Amino acid sequence: MQLPSFLSVNRPKITRSSINRAYVNGRSIINGNLGVPILLLMMLGMMTLPLPSFLLDVFFSFNIALSIVVLLVSVYSLRPLEFAVFPTILLIATLLRLGLNVASTRVVLLNGHEGGDAAGKVIQAFGEVVIGGNYAVGLVVFIILMIINFVVVTKGAGRISEVSARFTLDAMPGKQMAIDADLNAGLIDQEEAKTRREEVSNEADFYGAMDGASKFVRGDAVAGILILLINIIGGLGIGMAQHGLTFTDALEKYILLTIGDGLVAQIPSLLLSTAAAIMVTRVNSSEDVRSQVLSQMFDSPKALAVSAGVLFLMGVIPGMPHVPFIGLAIVCGVLAYFIYKKDKQTLEVADGSYNPSSGAAGNRPSLPNQEGGEIIDARPENTELSWDDVQPVDLIGLEVGYRLIPLVNKPQGGELLKRIKGIRKKLSQEKGFLIPSVHIKDNLDLSPSSYRILLMGVCLGEAEIFSDRDLAINPGQTIGEIDGIATKDPAFGLPAVWIDLSKKDEAQTLGYTVVDASTVVATHLNQILLKHTHELIGHEDVQKLLDQLAKTSPKLVSELVPDKLSLNAVLKVCQNLLREGVAIKDFRSICEALLAASEKTTDSEQLTSAARVALCRQIIYALVKSDEALPVITLQPELEQLLLKANQQAQKTGADETGFIEPALIEAMQRSIRENLQRQEIANKPAIILVAGVLRSLLLKLCRSLAVDATVLAYAEIPENKSITVSGTIIGISGNNGNSQH
Repeated sequence: MQLPSFLSVNRPKITRSSINRAYVNGRSIINGNLGVPILLLMMLGMMTLPLPSFLLDVFFSFNIALSIVVLLVSVYSLRPLEFAVFPTILLIATLLRLGLNVASTRVVLLNGHEGGDAAGKVIQAFGEVVIGGNYAVGLVVFIILMIINFVVVTKGAGRISEVSARFTLDAMPGKQMAIDADLNAGLIDQEEAKTRREEVSNEADFYGAMDGASKFVRGDAVAGILILLINIIGGLGIGMAQHGLTFTDALEKYILLTIGDGLVAQIPSLLLSTAAAIMVTRVNSSEDVRSQVLSQMFDSPKALAVSAGVLFLMGVIPGMPHVPFIGLAIVCGVLAYFIYKKDKQTLEVADGSYNPSSGAAGNRPSLPNQEGGEIIDARPENTELSWDDVQPVDLIGLEVGYRLIPLVNKPQGGELLKRIKGIRKKLSQEKGFLIPSVHIKDNLDLSPSSYRILLMGVCLGEAEIFSDRDLAINPGQTIGEIDGIATKDPAFGLPAVWIDLSKKDEAQTLGYTVVDASTVVATHLNQILLKHTHELIGHEDVQKLLDQLAKTSPKLVSELVPDKLSLNAVLKVCQNLLREGVAIKDFRSICEALLAASEKTTDSEQLTSAARVALCRQIIYALVKSDEALPVITLQPELEQLLLKANQQAQKTGADETGFIEPALIEAMQRSIRENLQRQEIANKPAIILVAGVLRSLLLKLCRSLAVDATVLAYAEIPENKSITVSGTIIGISGNNGNSQH
């Protein structure tokens, strides 16, 4: 059957997307997308339209309930950012309260001559019950509340908000530098760094919003005073002029209602002001306000014991009320006793893990760790010696003094094991092989707050730290000094200061990079492992890499090892690459290059050069971006020819090529290398020396003898599509530096 034309023309097509869109729009209305416009219309209605006393009671009750909820949420929030919407709620609650003031003023002035519940039950209750029906008492109570709210709470919260906002903005660069330092040290990954940066930005936005919102609270307190005065004057005038009341009747009726109205508004205002003060005075912590108060005020029994003694002395003075003072003294004394007993039990448990009198570890179980290290403890002395007493040398070791044991003890909140796991994970991903575990143990020969990092049993770094302080590192751009224990950063040797934990924000504001004790140890360990990565790889690691490669390229592995090269030869090449800062992640390209070069030579230096050519893109990309020219330092042509001749003579005789170079020439080359590298550092350019392939080993030796961090490249290691810029020339024979571009 054909539909009528008026039913078929321009009829919309019903599709799945249109149905979904309709449901989404319906849910948006139901879920409250219209809540804000409705709330604004409600506030506008309260200010313009007369409200019945019943609705006033409902709205006043809602206002008080909202203030109580906001106050409790502020108390139980662990961090200010957990209640980041607080400034917006503060603004909305202030506007709601002002709207109620306008609505209640209208009702009081219109119906106040009737007295009683003319303005609603809530206002009546506050006018009669709370202040006992005495308008003089009510006026005094109201003035006291206004002084407390305006002079004390609101003014203090506003000042703290202003200072916090300024200090938070000033501390942002230092916090960003600390995040970058943790990221570079491998303590955090990109996702966590992004999350921390967002937290820093959100924290600045929050305190900036609180600074503005506190001005609303302050203005609301001023408005309460003005509204009270206007209501009293207006009520007296309306009562006597329009309703014929005597001055005494008008004063009693209108002032009682006005005071009740003011108290109904000021009590929620005081609650919100207190909530604002709590939020801006909070310190980021994993505990709420209640837990912080209990742990910090009642952690030591000394304060309670002394207080009990003072209260008891006051209680026994003749003429003083004995029961309250002596009763409180007993309560404080009992609390001090229980806290003392609890601390003593905790100390006994802690002493069971370490016996300083015996000079050895106590009954501590060995704590194997899955997060980057293993805690090794001393064993009881055996009557007979055995091979078990000959302990193998740990590849990577970390020894700590007994005061630093909490840093590696997870039940005591130690974060060092987690940091070490992050370092191992980052280095393993960057270098291409699994970094060995770090074996951690306490050493009673060390000072209590010292640690020592060992590689193959040899100490490569040690320092003294303070586990209860933060280290403020001066990166060279600070704007002031901070009090503390002066020292040097163990990892980089920068000037630093050990500061109290409470001075962290101040130090970051001054431009310091602030890290905790665990981060100091972890960063120091990271720097040592970076310098000695080539010593960490062994035969088992190379065999594991070959086994992994055999899963995808079995033919390549079978032809290379052991047919062409031994496992030891491949290990030597990997060690050479790691020593020169080249990762072995692309192990397939390395093996392919070794297989091709093994037809001509088995020399480890030449095999390493072939592997570097195969990894040229990886090497160059680690130095500069793909679209940038490569700034290099080259050899003076006359010097290069002289070195090539010395290399040829060395190959004929099998001697070291430095034996065919005059010492004066080597010294001149070293001076020129140092000068060129200093110019590159000042220009913020990478230190790259470009030479012929046969001379790369010689220049690398000279750079290592100078202990400078420079990359030596061969001509063959430059990709064909990569442009270079000659920014310096190494001179050994009289000549001038030159700059050119190719």
